[in-house]
Amino acid sequence: MAAGDLVLGITGASGSPYAVRLLEVLLGAGRTVHLSISPAAAEVMERELGRSVRLEAFDPRDLFGTLPPRIRIDGLRYHHYRDFNAGIASGSFLTAGMVVCPCSMGSVAAIAHGISDNLIHRAADIHLKERRKLVLVPRETPLGLIQLRNLAVLAEAGAVILPAMPAFYTKPRSVQEMIDFVVGRICDQLGIEHSMLQRWGDE
Repeated sequence: MAAGDLVLGITGASGSPYAVRLLEVLLGAGRTVHLSISPAAAEVMERELGRSVRLEAFDPRDLFGTLPPRIRIDGLRYHHYRDFNAGIASGSFLTAGMVVCPCSMGSVAAIAHGISDNLIHRAADIHLKERRKLVLVPRETPLGLIQLRNLAVLAEAGAVILPAMPAFYTKPRSVQEMIDFVVGRICDQLGIEHSMLQRWGDE
């Protein structure tokens, strides 16, 4: 455990490419990342990325396909979504912040109302109560009144709501550039230096 550790929860909304790219960038930056994946997230990954992630016998190669170069895979700590004995289930375990990416509306509801029925929800609840950085990356449209109210509750509690909304002023030339824009904005919130996006006003 170190105060610079980060937590990444991946839940069952569309947007698996954001999560995998974010994990790659955080590990590439030399950070230790505590990862937990929900069963619904694993199903979405298989559909969107064609990758079968084994939650009971996790292997990083299942997530990345081929391990990207220049990342510290030894910085990855995997926690089963039912493992409430994991350090990240306790406020005494120090971290520099947590991201739920993508964040399903079910997870939004559970976190907003303190229903810690899996490790991801519990870790998010910990970050709120300990006043640590919590970034939620919802990917849903349209948003109904219930979802909007839940997001407002979380914003009032101190979470950063960062919807997966790529920008077009950057004139993206590929889907990867659109993914990198969102991942770059997440990294901004975590204080991770990067050069993944063109900033407004840059020439």
